[in-house]
Amino acid sequence: MRATRTLAALDEIGAGDHVCQLLNPSDDVMDRSRAFIADGALFGDKVVIVGRVPQAPGDLASRVLDPARLRDSLLAAVRREAASAEREGYRSLRVFHHVTSDGSAQEAEQLLRSELDLEEFAAGSGAVVVCAYSGADWAASTLDKVRCVHPHHLGSRPASPAFQVYRTAKDGWTLNGVVDADGATAFGAILRTLLQQTVTVRLLCHALDFFDAAGMSALSDAARCLPDRKVVLEGTNETVRLAWELSGFADPSIPVVMAP
Repeated sequence: MRATRTLAALDEIGAGDHVCQLLNPSDDVMDRSRAFIADGALFGDKVVIVGRVPQAPGDLASRVLDPARLRDSLLAAVRREAASAEREGYRSLRVFHHVTSDGSAQEAEQLLRSELDLEEFAAGSGAVVVCAYSGADWAASTLDKVRCVHPHHLGSRPASPAFQVYRTAKDGWTLNGVVDADGATAFGAILRTLLQQTVTVRLLCHALDFFDAAGMSALSDAARCLPDRKVVLEGTNETVRLAWELSGFADPSIPVVMAP
């Protein structure tokens, strides 16, 4: 069973980890890439570096995947690399993703979709994926969203967000923590992104403590954002179910199922 963890260093990562690393301004991405490669070599893993590295040194160039030059999605590219690693006799795949901004209007939405894809990939394949963000290059609201879909955290602000959504079962996602006014916008965006890919989103909520009014509104609005979609919350506690009912959300017109 995957579980959330806060890491002190890259050498603490394990199979299937999807890590959000927030970089300090002084952090050198090339140095961190080399350290990541060295750790991979110790364990017999194949390592790829994802990012825009126009003048990568020779020892890194052969390992770099430039997102701007991929013929299809990043998810498809890392799946090919994982299959290649297996054929070549490596134990597994390690991906160091230096996430940079392209300045597009759709960037935040596309980034969240990509991170959810990578989370599902890591959980299903056992690959290690580290996504490194420079805090100075990203809006705080964007970082809030992407931090919520990484079960593992490392860096200058390693504390976990108030809630997290991460893959734990073949057909489900775990939701833990508290979804309140501070996290409602991020939660709604995550749910809408998941609902664009599947008719029913199943959330395992055994470690969900509470929704406040803003969190419940975000859940309701997201569930109704597309026709014929549904959100099923399994393992909710009595407090969560009672708050949902007393707030008037237990309505047949709202495609949300709350189950103990």
